[in-house]
Amino acid sequence: MPCTYNSGRTRTFSQDTLTPMADSSPAPTGPATAAGGTALRRAVTEEMLGIVGAPFALAGRLVEEAGFDAVYLSGAAFSAGTLGVPDIGLFTRDQLVEQTRILARAVTIPVVVDADTGFGGPRDVEETVRRLEAAGAAAIQLEDQPADKRCGHLAGKRVVETTEMCDRLAAAAAGRSDPGTVIVGRSDARGVHGIDDCIRRLEAYRGAGADWLFPEALASRDEFRRVGDALEGTPLLANMTEFGVSPLVSIPDLAELGFSAVLYPVTLMRLAMKAMEAGLAIIASEGTQESLLDLMQSREELYDLLGYDPRHPDAHLAGPAAARATRHAARHASSHEEKHA
Repeated sequence: MPCTYNSGRTRTFSQDTLTPMADSSPAPTGPATAAGGTALRRAVTEEMLGIVGAPFALAGRLVEEAGFDAVYLSGAAFSAGTLGVPDIGLFTRDQLVEQTRILARAVTIPVVVDADTGFGGPRDVEETVRRLEAAGAAAIQLEDQPADKRCGHLAGKRVVETTEMCDRLAAAAAGRSDPGTVIVGRSDARGVHGIDDCIRRLEAYRGAGADWLFPEALASRDEFRRVGDALEGTPLLANMTEFGVSPLVSIPDLAELGFSAVLYPVTLMRLAMKAMEAGLAIIASEGTQESLLDLMQSREELYDLLGYDPRHPDAHLAGPAAARATRHAARHASSHEEKHA
């Protein structure tokens, strides 16, 4: 399917502009330290990637410490967890950019951002990509629903024409400052027109500029295999969200089905909310949280995750990587002293 969008601009790249820098807005930990899309592009050729949604910045640190490849800023988790609203396109671009900036500055692994439908027409999509890149996004996801979107696993979705989505993706590719930034093209067509239309659309999206493809709400392992076979050679992203229409498939099985990365967009938020619900019930019934202490993150564990050593508070001002290096060095020194005591 041909793409009709033309940005009207010619881009040149120098060594100084290959990696976008965040703007100078204040942030808790200083300059953005998230790795770029180039790291994602390289990693996806070497192994199956696990990408976990972080409902807040501290959770992003936990994802990184657990050894996952990238952190995901989910539109659903951001809507519900940060803003307390459903995932129907209610947050603004400014809100998403700021959350991207906060998350990217909290971790040193790539951040994949769900940009919904891009916040308008092609020119708006260009601006969205530019601003998300500057905030620290390594990959930016766009979907083929209209602006009044719905969760991808609910009935009643609609999709725009293929050419309109191709224009979005071409605008996204034109809008990026770093050619390494990954553009993810998502199709919700499986739940609207069926698997055949979904595959046709993804093929068109690949031609329009999508680097990775994301077939949303596939209904069976066979459908995952069909997509994997039809789009072999292009990195495919599988959504393993809970309580949706897709079966929960393991990482090794998804790799065998032809997928390159797996997404857990709302898992941590669901776990956290259920734990908080249980904790509140116990406090209400027992009048104290004492029986919950063994289930809590301790102060030392929190500080370790933050990379914060109370003896060296200034180290934290240099950013998360420097703070964590200081913390790890202190931990190593302490272990060395204990060993030779």
